[in-house]
Amino acid sequence: MAELAVARTYGSALFEAAKELGRIEPIESELAEMLEIFKSDPEFMLFLSSPSISHDEKKEVLHDLFHGQLSGEFLNFMDILIEKGRMRRFEKIASVYTELVNAEEGITAGIIYSAVPLDAGRLEKFEKETSKLLKKNIRLENEIDKSLIGGVKIFADGKMIDASLRARVSALMDTIK
Repeated sequence: MAELAVARTYGSALFEAAKELGRIEPIESELAEMLEIFKSDPEFMLFLSSPSISHDEKKEVLHDLFHGQLSGEFLNFMDILIEKGRMRRFEKIASVYTELVNAEEGITAGIIYSAVPLDAGRLEKFEKETSKLLKKNIRLENEIDKSLIGGVKIFADGKMIDASLRARVSALMDTIK
């Protein structure tokens, strides 16, 4: 529970600052970029969250690596997370920020499960169709589900849309019976 409160506090503060500066989307992109870096290099996250390494050393490495690539505002936010020992909460903080952006823009987040990654065009088509079906502005994130033979499953706004091959075969079998 405390972890969620920490994430909500920092995510909300970042969102309010970004909103005030008119930089909501750029900060969201930088959060996503940093999340990808942490996923591809977990050792970097361990370095930034290690209590045995000084705050100054962590910030120096962060600024050396990302100066000119990430905004000053975002690097300052990362400095605060380092100073306060909150780097381990980064993923949850980013999630809270995204939720706030989506709420601000009237977007409902959803997940589309597929057997293989969807390209941007297909993902956009699914977003449009799902938005029309649910009468909401839906933004889908693609996740791979190896158990799917074909088709997709979409979870958005508390609803599951099962357009998988397995569901189609099951419906066909029910019809035949």
